[in-house]
Amino acid sequence: MLGKRRAFTLIELLVVVAIIALLVSILLPSLSAARRTTRTVLCGTNLRQLATGWMLYAQDNQDVAVAARAPTFGGDGVYFVGNGHKYRPRWHIRLGTAVAIYAFDTPSREDVHQNITNRLLLCPETPDWTSERNTAYGYNYQFLGNDRFRPGTERFIRFPVKISAVRAGGTVLAADALGTAAELAENARKPYRKDGGVDLSAVGNHAYLLDPPRLTDNSDRCDADRRSAPDPRHAGKATFVFCDGHVELRTPERMHYRQNADGSFPVSDPNTANVLFSGTGRDDDPPPKTLGG
Repeated sequence: MLGKRRAFTLIELLVVVAIIALLVSILLPSLSAARRTTRTVLCGTNLRQLATGWMLYAQDNQDVAVAARAPTFGGDGVYFVGNGHKYRPRWHIRLGTAVAIYAFDTPSREDVHQNITNRLLLCPETPDWTSERNTAYGYNYQFLGNDRFRPGTERFIRFPVKISAVRAGGTVLAADALGTAAELAENARKPYRKDGGVDLSAVGNHAYLLDPPRLTDNSDRCDADRRSAPDPRHAGKATFVFCDGHVELRTPERMHYRQNADGSFPVSDPNTANVLFSGTGRDDDPPPKTLGG
């Protein structure tokens, strides 16, 4: 006669469940950290591609660095972006074009807002930041290509800039950017605007521009006299790409920014410096917005 089959007791089942729960609690943080690390690596890869595009763009444009946004001066403001024509494309759109990373499925010739559809131009840590204006990566426009006009003139603030004159290895090209919400405490910032709308308090507002650490009373600002700053979205650090293509993950403080305890970045602080942004290796002032002002 066959013996009776022994079943698990309730206590044994509870012990097994408890062991599984313990293992899951141990493994989940490791898996989460691994996913975060992967996103950080992919972010660096995206920025490195843009740095390659920056150099290729200059090779095709008489050594001139890309402007923050393509100007309308002397033309209709429509530029070819690889798979069509786009009205006044911003720097990341044009650099993506240089390495065959096309931002839009169908670029528009009209002065309308568009959302980026190519994930290679988006930060994996903020994948919903798809607005071409309120984007994830900010350009060192103050020193590399500020094509805004000085008030009352037809003179650019700082454009053109020859890349051969830039100290490439020690100059930031672009980084994870926070936009104009950088001036606010973290708990005062508003949600991201995917529609490209203007809200100075929203994270990502005008974040395609990155201001250097130290500004002056007469320097330009990201938007409406509000500054931009790096976004330490990768576990307290931001990804910075330099003009020679190398990438570094650093805290804002290591890049000579000053960040208050509440998360805000002051407009001006004597302890900040532009040595990693100026292109010269010196703590230069940003270009003046008005001459003699």
